[in-house]
Order: sequence, then structure tokens, then C-alpha cells
Amino acid sequence: MDSRKLASIGSIILGVLMIIGGIATWTVVSSTLADQRITTPDDACLPEREVRGPLTAYCQAKIIDAHTLETTEGATYAELDREDPRRDMAMNSSFLQASLFTSILAFGVAAMAAGMGVIFVLIGLGMRDVRQQVGEPARV
Repeated sequence: MDSRKLASIGSIILGVLMIIGGIATWTVVSSTLADQRITTPDDACLPEREVRGPLTAYCQAKIIDAHTLETTEGATYAELDREDPRRDMAMNSSFLQASLFTSILAFGVAAMAAGMGVIFVLIGLGMRDVRQQVGEPARV
């Protein structure tokens, strides 16, 4: 088999796998978030929405931060005295925000993988098309 044909097929296969992987990752992360049954509060940037995508996850993380800072009078977990009873709440807030931001990152990576997959498929198809346009004889 010609190396150019092999490269074309390899690019298309890799692209399809990346698209499938990106879609699967997006679906798993979205489903996992939805399973938590989180709804953004009234004062979030996207109010009264089920958290299941990157935008609602971001809004939920930001409003958790706002509510925490309001409760702690602007102090973060690290700034609170070890004996301050609000420190546990600030720690839980930090954990929840980090988890939500991790899901946002996963959505981004999934979208990037799917987008790169589309590019690889197009490159592979373009390589085949150029070969056919040039009129290069097919090799067995």
C-alpha cells in the first residue's frame, strides 16, 4: 500500500476516533453533572438552570464563590483563622468550585478533541482528493 494512501486513511481513522472520544467525554461529564441535580440559584449569571454544561458549571462556581466571600466577609479559606467556624464552609466551597472548574476544563478538552478530529478527517479526505485530482494511478 502506498504511504500517501496509508497516511490519508490513518488521518481519517484518527479523526473519527478523536470525534468519538470528544463526544463521549462531553456526554459523560454532562451526565455526571446532571446526576448531581444542581440548579443555579436566582442570583447566578444563568439563574434557575440545571448544571449540566460548561456555562452553567461556570455560573455555579462563581456564585458559590460570591456567597462564600459574602459569608466570610471577603476572606478566603487560607485567610481564615484555623478556629474560625466559617473555615469548614470555605473549604467545602473551594472544593466545589475546583470540581466545577475541572468539569469546565473537561468540556474544553472534549470540544478541542472533537474539533481536531474534524480537522484530521478533512486532512485525510483532502489528501485523497488531491491524489485523485492529480490523476495519479491507484496502486494496489
